[in-house]
Amino acid sequence: MIWIMLATLVVVFVVGFRILTSDSRRAIKRLSERLGITPVPLESMIDQCGKTAGNEFIRYLERPDEAHLLNAAQVLLIWQVCIVDGSEENLQTWYRMLRKARLAAPITDAQVRLALGFMREIEPDPYEFNAFQLRYNQLFLPEEGVFFLH
Repeated sequence: MIWIMLATLVVVFVVGFRILTSDSRRAIKRLSERLGITPVPLESMIDQCGKTAGNEFIRYLERPDEAHLLNAAQVLLIWQVCIVDGSEENLQTWYRMLRKARLAAPITDAQVRLALGFMREIEPDPYEFNAFQLRYNQLFLPEEGVFFLH
């Protein structure tokens, strides 16, 4: 009889947990599937941002429009390159991933401010983020000095 009560308690806990976290899991899944990655990098970023900022990011990601998805992808890119691994290889990998997902775009000042807001608890260096913005946006500039004469 005790086993039945314990099993019932476990089932209620698991079902309750899945119901309470279904929106956040769906939001994380939406971006991770679009990028073609596992949810681990996204969940890691959310955990490192802290409870309050992580919940704000999830609520932001839950919004249904494409602009919020793009901004969330850019925040993840900033996290992955500025905080996790600043190598050129990592930058190129994430750039290709964003291009494939049709989420590659120049990083705007508003997106940098958004990233700084979500990552406020880890106290990122705003100058580092701005330098990364310039470095990343150079990927979108046309090659200089290429002229066509007719």
